[in-house]
Amino acid sequence: MMYCYKWWGLVFLLWGVLTVFRPAHADTTALPLPRYASLRSNAVNLHVGPGNNYPVEWQYLRQGLPVEIIAEFDTWRQIRDWQGTQGWVHKSLLSGRRTVWILDKIRPLRRDPDEKAKIIAQIEPGVIGKSLECQGNWCKIEIKSEQKTFRGWIKRRCLWGIYPNETKFK
Repeated sequence: MMYCYKWWGLVFLLWGVLTVFRPAHADTTALPLPRYASLRSNAVNLHVGPGNNYPVEWQYLRQGLPVEIIAEFDTWRQIRDWQGTQGWVHKSLLSGRRTVWILDKIRPLRRDPDEKAKIIAQIEPGVIGKSLECQGNWCKIEIKSEQKTFRGWIKRRCLWGIYPNETKFK
């Protein structure tokens, strides 16, 4: 009879140890992966692993910068930027607000989704805009400058932060 109690005691001890030291679930939300988000702050540290105890590899200094969430671990999100740089940030530093990054060269922002539509602004590479909607090869974005807000259409291929078949954004 004593042997049975020792055996159950060992089972409960092992169960307790496994419960306390079990790893967090890798996928902690029901949201799809990968998905786009943006940086919530002007100073976001990119860690080499999922935690503050991991070294900081990079610091982003631009609020609203679009990033792609490619993995989750507990309260940490592995992200990728438009250049392919990857690392981990705390979820509190990310926003679900969708933004885009203008690629490569100066791009025309048009009044309508048509190559012949009036150009309302010339947008420089590296400008961040808010994603509004997409129709086929065109996406409507919003760009805020110090003096004015521009809303217009730009070719989808000129943007980073939108998947090929996306049409609507929150």
